[in-house]
Amino acid sequence: MDNSRILTSFQGANRRGMVKNQRTIEQIAGIALIVAIVMGCVLVLRPFISAILWAAILCFATWPVHELLLRWLRGRRNLAAGIMTILLSLVLIIPFLVVGLTLTDNVRGAMSQFDSYRETGIPGPPDWVAKIPLVGQKISDYWLESTVDAKPVLDWLKPRLQTVGLWLLNHSLDFARGVFQLVISVLIAFFLYRDGENLVVRLRTGFERISGDYGRHLMDVVKTTVRSVVYGVIGTGLAQGLVGGIGFLIAGVPSPMLLAVLTFFFSFIPFGPPIIWIGASIWLFVQNHVGWGIFMVVYGVLAISSVDNVVKPIIISRGSKLPFIVMFIGVLGGVATFGFIGIFIGPTLLAVGFSLIQEILEKRRQTPAPQTCPPVPDAPSPQGTDPGTDVTPPSSDPKPA
Repeated sequence: MDNSRILTSFQGANRRGMVKNQRTIEQIAGIALIVAIVMGCVLVLRPFISAILWAAILCFATWPVHELLLRWLRGRRNLAAGIMTILLSLVLIIPFLVVGLTLTDNVRGAMSQFDSYRETGIPGPPDWVAKIPLVGQKISDYWLESTVDAKPVLDWLKPRLQTVGLWLLNHSLDFARGVFQLVISVLIAFFLYRDGENLVVRLRTGFERISGDYGRHLMDVVKTTVRSVVYGVIGTGLAQGLVGGIGFLIAGVPSPMLLAVLTFFFSFIPFGPPIIWIGASIWLFVQNHVGWGIFMVVYGVLAISSVDNVVKPIIISRGSKLPFIVMFIGVLGGVATFGFIGIFIGPTLLAVGFSLIQEILEKRRQTPAPQTCPPVPDAPSPQGTDPGTDVTPPSSDPKPA
């Protein structure tokens, strides 16, 4: 009888162990399946991570415009998202697409122009240069001396400029990839505009559950920083490029779209855009287009540079003030990490991280240090006795005689 009970209990324990092992195997298999699916999703999304990031940044920064457009269209989400996508395409895709398609022709045209100058020499000064009061004759004489001595300098520059031209041609494929990422980001932005409101609500709710009211404050910091960078840095750079491109086109400068894109890139550097429009002005003067050269100088001072000197400080003053070095490192690091589209992503991400760290450190600095417990006061002395007198009870031992 005892042997049968022992055998029955042993079989029951064996069954329970098998069931437990089976459940453990099923759990491990389920976790492995989830990990495999997550890794597969990461591999699928990896080529588009930069495009997704830039689409999210664009939608986050331009969401007030989308809401205004949505009210005008009486809640038609598809139409509002479509119009926003078209506007982004006109601002972001078309200029860079045109430059990408004409980059090879522009590089070859510049090299052929350089070769012609090398063979025939630099043109002499126009007649009006010598008529400038006080300094005109000196400038004309120096210009003539430079044209005589220019051939050795041009011979020295030729192989180096050829190296630069070959580098540009070899990296034109990288530029094309960047334009493709821009196109993908704008397409993703359409769906974020259309369906992003519920996603934002869920993200904000989850963030507030994790961090409480301080999480809401950090979200406001992120919102202010993103809009400050997108409007104040990237937006003004695009505006300078657009205004500059219009001026170059009016003045008849060659490759106005390429110069407009260069103006945008140089806008991340202090006093960068004047390098482009001053060079265009000098070219116009050299070609004896005096009127257009004067127009380019006036237009560059009043139109192109005013965007950087007037509009940009106003926009940035309404948001977070970010050091220039953060923007500059963000551009370089973004290009090194994400490629061409990193010009937009890099400074935005670095500015958000910088602002969050600054905010957290500021909060810790303002948080008072925990106070130590105050010392326990001494027990009160018996009523009617002087605190300075000894209250020790008298000894019962008899005093010695």
